Amino acid sequence: MSNQLPVPSANSAFERIKRTGKTGNEFWSARELARVLEYSNFRNFVMVLAKAREACSNSGHSVADHFVDIDDMVGIGSGAQREIEDWALSRYACYLVIQNADPSKPLVALGQTYFAVQTRKQELSESEAQVEGQKRLMLRQEMKKHNKNLAGTARQAGVIQPVDYAVFMDHGYRGLYGGLGTRDVHRRKGLKRSEHILDHMGSTELAANLFRTTQAEDKLRRENVHSKQDANRIHGEVGRKVRQTIRELNGTMPENLPTAENIKKVESRERKRLKMERIKAQNK
Repeated sequence: MSNQLPVPSANSAFERIKRTGKTGNEFWSARELARVLEYSNFRNFVMVLAKAREACSNSGHSVADHFVDIDDMVGIGSGAQREIEDWALSRYACYLVIQNADPSKPLVALGQTYFAVQTRKQELSESEAQVEGQKRLMLRQEMKKHNKNLAGTARQAGVIQPVDYAVFMDHGYRGLYGGLGTRDVHRRKGLKRSEHILDHMGSTELAANLFRTTQAEDKLRRENVHSKQDANRIHGEVGRKVRQTIRELNGTMPENLPTAENIKKVESRERKRLKMERIKAQNK
């Protein structure tokens, strides 16, 4: 019977030391990771971190996004503590660290598989989020264009004053959202007064509103409407028709769809991604 201690599973070893930041982001302490990987001398592990940083940079990723300097406190006896240098590592950073670690250490091989699988899952999740973000950006731009067109068509139909246009828009929302007006939808999404409801709609909800907008514009033109009362009625009817279509398709009603991240953040993230892609292309 062997006296050798069993090597802990990668899942339990690496998940146990995972931390969560204030914003919900996950990270690993470099010092804790070094201990799990059985690096008794942290100076040796610092060399591994340096290689991982270089690999991160060569892959076109921002090193500062994946290797963040943090200060940790350790006890030195009699209740006293001193500050030590540490790094918060992303899951991708951990993957690169393990790839550059000593393969003879028991958990390194297991860690390579663990972080490769987990990083791939994260990449797939990020890829899905990226596609959703791109769809939202495209639909939001279309909404801006067609809302402008709808406003012009409504004006020709007699919706002149800003207060009249607000009422006109409210009819469209009430039709689509089962009686909920613009303010109701805004409140339901938990938004601040300065925030625009269209900026917090996912692609499915934006698509439903785009359909409402384009069809209302088309119907107003087609029926040559010349009174704001008729314009309001038609906008409400179109909203209800779109809602009926969603119901017939067994879709989620728009008021039950989740509030999405501010599209301005998505736009900023997409600009950074495209910039990184250009840098990668130039470095090839």
